[in-house]
Amino acid sequence: MSVCTVLLHHVQPFTNEKILAVLFGGLILGLGVGLVLRFGGSLDGTEIVAILISKKTNIPVGQIILFINVFIFIVAGFVFGWDSAMYSIFTYYIASRVMDVVVEGWDESKSVTIISGAYEEISQAIMDRLGRNTTFFYGKGGFSKEDTHIIYCVVNRLEVAKLKAIVQEFDKKAFIAIEHVSDVLGGNFK
Repeated sequence: MSVCTVLLHHVQPFTNEKILAVLFGGLILGLGVGLVLRFGGSLDGTEIVAILISKKTNIPVGQIILFINVFIFIVAGFVFGWDSAMYSIFTYYIASRVMDVVVEGWDESKSVTIISGAYEEISQAIMDRLGRNTTFFYGKGGFSKEDTHIIYCVVNRLEVAKLKAIVQEFDKKAFIAIEHVSDVLGGNFK
């Protein structure tokens, strides 16, 4: 990185548009750092701290790096001016999103909890149309005090929209809670 910085320091910039520099800089930065992290390396102390925190909290590494760098850029804003600090924050926001995709992959998993009176129909449709297994939990409504069935399943991020459409087809008033899953093992996930 240091050698490339020295070699490319005097090269004319590709663009003078700051927004384009922010967008493409964030994309390239996120891709580069994401590849380094994915294959077990790190570029500086920020990544090492982020990896350690991520292992303890299951927060994506890119989000932790973003948080640390936003704090650094706020401090830098007092010294170097707020325009540069704000552009840098947006660059690192884009980089953090790209980093997470590179490190975690496109197949990010989501856990879905569905509460509906049409639980059998919804569950069968999820299994038939998405090929995902479902699990029933028995619950009791806190307000209504009625016994209810809760559907639980795990899907990838590309299947979330299809799952919502399936649930809405059978019960427009169904309760759906979707959460990020940091890792999935077993079942019908590859």
